[in-house]
Amino acid sequence: MDQTTFIGTSGAFLILVAFVMLQLHKWKEDYLIYDFLNLVGGILLVIYAIILRSYPFLVLNTVWGLLSLRDIIVDLKRNSKRKDSKHFISKWLK
Repeated sequence: MDQTTFIGTSGAFLILVAFVMLQLHKWKEDYLIYDFLNLVGGILLVIYAIILRSYPFLVLNTVWGLLSLRDIIVDLKRNSKRKDSKHFISKWLK
């Protein structure tokens, strides 16, 4: 597997893992790990789209990544206001 294929496959895999865990009700939409995997997967797919010069795919994954980043910021702000840090850790472990 060449480097380009590895980058694209890794990005798609991370997004699919997050999606499957959400669909199986193992994770919720507000879990930090869900948003983090979507962000990293989106970044890898943006890199992949740049390499391939696939501009529609670039736009799609740029929006995907930016929305995931927004959700991470919201998650972190919400969790920083909580006095129960166990809840924050449990979002990573579930």
